[in-house]
Amino acid sequence: MRRLSFLLFFFAACATPRQLVVVTTPNLGVVDGTLRTYERAGNAWKKVGEDVPVVVGRRGLAPLGEKKEGDGRSPSGEIPIGDTFGFAPSTDLRMPYRYLRETTECVDDVNSRFYNAIVERDPDSDWKSSEKMRSIEAYRIGAVVDYNDKGQPGKGSCIFLHIWGGPGHGTAGCTAMAETDLDRLLHWLDPAAHPRLVQLTAADYEKMRAQWQLP
Repeated sequence: MRRLSFLLFFFAACATPRQLVVVTTPNLGVVDGTLRTYERAGNAWKKVGEDVPVVVGRRGLAPLGEKKEGDGRSPSGEIPIGDTFGFAPSTDLRMPYRYLRETTECVDDVNSRFYNAIVERDPDSDWKSSEKMRSIEAYRIGAVVDYNDKGQPGKGSCIFLHIWGGPGHGTAGCTAMAETDLDRLLHWLDPAAHPRLVQLTAADYEKMRAQWQLP
């Protein structure tokens, strides 16, 4: 119950979204889940599109506040969705888009001042560990999940929505799906609607549904 109270506080502290991307799994240790999208019309939520199969971290979801660097778990809770990214020089997406270059890296070195930031490598780079994003095929298209946006060392880094390797193939901590489903999702996202990712087990979602005014 204490964990659920933290979830409620975390959700209430965020600006009210008008787009929700809801991912649920049967329990914390399960890799496969379901993604549903919703739009707010007035005070009511309306489901948009069909259910989409997804995978989360190879060790499932982490309880709120317990996500750690390298634990193989995806963060639970309500998290803003940030910029999109990919290999194409430009797109028709509404969300801000970052073209991935050979020098684009996401820093996962907890000792770097750029921990959990996407940056361009240069002579002043201070990290010893990073994801070279242009070389990762699953990042052909994707979106940043703004988890640990303050870059607190060890709390987790480089969390994205990206292309999956198929059902049962968990990620390092991201949420992944088929490329066609991801492309459709990214085209739906609207920065003016303050889109949020909500990730919970099915049981926790039902417990928090009324309190969070979730669909």
